[in-house]
Amino acid sequence: METKRFCLLAAAAVAFAFIHAGVAAQNKLSGNNAVEILKEKTINVIGDSYVRNHKRPYAEAWHAKFAEKYGMKYNNYGRNGGCVAFDRTKDGFGPSLMVRYKEMEDNADIILIIAGHNDAGMIKNSADSLAMFRDSLDLLLTELQHKYPKGKIGYVTPWYVDRDGFVPVVKTIKKVCKKHHIPVLDNYSKKCVIQLRDENFRRQYFQGVNDTAHLNAEGHELFLPVGEKFILDMMR
Repeated sequence: METKRFCLLAAAAVAFAFIHAGVAAQNKLSGNNAVEILKEKTINVIGDSYVRNHKRPYAEAWHAKFAEKYGMKYNNYGRNGGCVAFDRTKDGFGPSLMVRYKEMEDNADIILIIAGHNDAGMIKNSADSLAMFRDSLDLLLTELQHKYPKGKIGYVTPWYVDRDGFVPVVKTIKKVCKKHHIPVLDNYSKKCVIQLRDENFRRQYFQGVNDTAHLNAEGHELFLPVGEKFILDMMR
């Protein structure tokens, strides 16, 4: 009986130790620890005009502000009109992310993909184009995981745009990222802090009242805490 009791107590102690270690790991990037851990690390951000910040300097973008806050090296690989799956060189927007990811610095600690808006516009209601997007994203994530075996990769979806193509594209992003165990910051929701479908909101926080993609400086400041939490959670 005493032996059995001892074993149970020992097992409970081990379990407590694992739980305590897990809580400690979760809290590792809280407060000033995050600054110390992330300082001088490298973040690569690749995508479309959400990344490039359209007509404004990309230094105003929330991810650039995040990097500055934590003393990180920041690389912006955004390009207006860019797609995950579709080459738009003839339109002046360059090749797809399937080609452009190779341009990124190799030694990055955090890699953010922010794209899909332009793919949705290309896909609309085409099942074949959606399948091409799915397969391209699958291959892109595979290649990125090979390129950055120790890096943390995350995906940020488009806003809550009410047009053909967006619903299936966002569903596909979440499904493919889940397959690769890559976290997704899903902004395609009426609960998102970026209230895209509100005209007055766009007038205040976007680069134009008719703009459904590009935040202004005030909009990026509004979204920064959301993006910051996502990245810190990724690092945990």
